[in-house]
Amino acid sequence: MANTYLTWTPSANPTGSAKTWTFSAWLKFGSENPGMFLSAGSGTQSKFIFGAYGGGDIDILTYAGYVININTARLFRDLNAWYHVVLSCDTTQATNTNGIKLYINGVQETLTFNSAGGENGYTQNTSLRVGTNGEPIHIGRNIDDSQYFNGSMSYVAFVDGQQLTPSTFGETDSTTGEWKIKTSITPGGTGWGTNGFFILKDGNSVTDQSGQGNNFSVGGGTLTKTEDSPSNVFATMNVLANFGTQWALFENVNTYVRSAGSGEAFIASNLGIPATSGKFYTEVKYTQGGSASNIGISGRMNPTAAADYVGNKADSYVYRQNGQKKSDDVASSYGNSYAVGDIIGIAVDATNSKIYFSKNGVWQNSGDPTSGATGTGAAFTISTTPTDGFYFMACAKESGSDKNYYAWNFGNGYFQTTAVSSAGTNASGIGIFEYDVPTGYTALSTKGLNL
Repeated sequence: MANTYLTWTPSANPTGSAKTWTFSAWLKFGSENPGMFLSAGSGTQSKFIFGAYGGGDIDILTYAGYVININTARLFRDLNAWYHVVLSCDTTQATNTNGIKLYINGVQETLTFNSAGGENGYTQNTSLRVGTNGEPIHIGRNIDDSQYFNGSMSYVAFVDGQQLTPSTFGETDSTTGEWKIKTSITPGGTGWGTNGFFILKDGNSVTDQSGQGNNFSVGGGTLTKTEDSPSNVFATMNVLANFGTQWALFENVNTYVRSAGSGEAFIASNLGIPATSGKFYTEVKYTQGGSASNIGISGRMNPTAAADYVGNKADSYVYRQNGQKKSDDVASSYGNSYAVGDIIGIAVDATNSKIYFSKNGVWQNSGDPTSGATGTGAAFTISTTPTDGFYFMACAKESGSDKNYYAWNFGNGYFQTTAVSSAGTNASGIGIFEYDVPTGYTALSTKGLNL
């Protein structure tokens, strides 16, 4: 979250003399160049910083004089998945590639050691500040009150005194071949070290789980718990499915979006629903705007023209602000109008090709999402052959100069930064929603898609 960071100041000398240590974290970026992962030091010219804050690469720097000045050769622009980042350091090593190693999702990155300020990008025996007695460590911001991290973090660990490989923190799934989280971390060797720590494990607790008692505190902002995790990735709105860059605001890891001030605007989710199977539920709160709001699903992720906005094509289906429903540019009577503050529920029954909408927990047109093939009160019978083969949660502004704001809850239990007031029932156990999830439906997430 913007302006949210964690802090702790060591009160003992580090096991690794601030030269040898390993930092591990699972990160989901809310934007390209999301900001700082880790920083430490005593001032703006005596610090260590590690993050992604310009150009799409990841940077590692020490001040003053840039005695360590490194960046990755490749760029990191995926805003949909979690990255496992491991920075493994031992500056007592003479060779730069041995002294600083960076791994992403278990694979070692190629690093560029830059010349700057007369330095060669790597100086042996450099103190990397992290863990230094009396110097604060910040998670999620630069120590000079800038470059706050925009995204989510999980399983943040620091091992003081050992240069470790990613296998301490993650492993390859034997079935899928994907790199996955290790829920139990055992550093081995000399253990966690004096200033080691393990926080944000299975939630938003900043209490150290390493056994060292090195507890962090929230230095600023609000630390929000999210259901989205490295083992269950929830849908967000997709910054790439943004027609004509008409969506000008993406916040809260791309679950809060705002349309531009004029003309048509369209935005879709990053995860799609298979066209003919599965039952999925999502909520969206209309938080600000004027008229011409459309909420629903689209069979195409990224339109090629303004006329393709959701509701204007045969494979898109919406609930309009005036209470109408609309598909293929044809509107008809449906339910109650909705306004700022109302929560719209979307139930997509792809198995039976039906879609239903609710307003503040009441299913419109006396709809019954559990009625199966009968489709009692369904807003539409949806096509089994959408353009892109999937349906994406979507919202649109048809016209006008108003800026429309939408806070999506794909199951994290929040509308923007406000938690649901009283969670409804959810038989699948995946996600937290304001209202009861219809029996047989689940959240649009990786686990939900694999039920």
